Amino acid sequence: MPELNETIHQPVRLRIMAALVTLSADEEVDFTYLRELLNVTDGNLGAHLRKLEEAGYIAVNKTFVERKPRTYVSATAAGRGVFREHVAALETILKSK
Repeated sequence: MPELNETIHQPVRLRIMAALVTLSADEEVDFTYLRELLNVTDGNLGAHLRKLEEAGYIAVNKTFVERKPRTYVSATAAGRGVFREHVAALETILKSK
């Protein structure tokens, strides 16, 4: 039976991963877009992104656009795989009830 992934099981991190895995492998989203989509604060989102990045589930790309710093986020191949496994574990739990 697949197991839940404790790193992405936290609600905000699960929502981050759900948003990112809907993108193609070469796409990324802007930090501001993700913050507004999830309705979280900068600090809260930053902390969760750091945790996911440390686990290797997301890639963070910091750049400048018109001399202003921008942060872009994407799911890594490992992150996509772990997310699929996590969803499979949730489905198994739901089907066993």
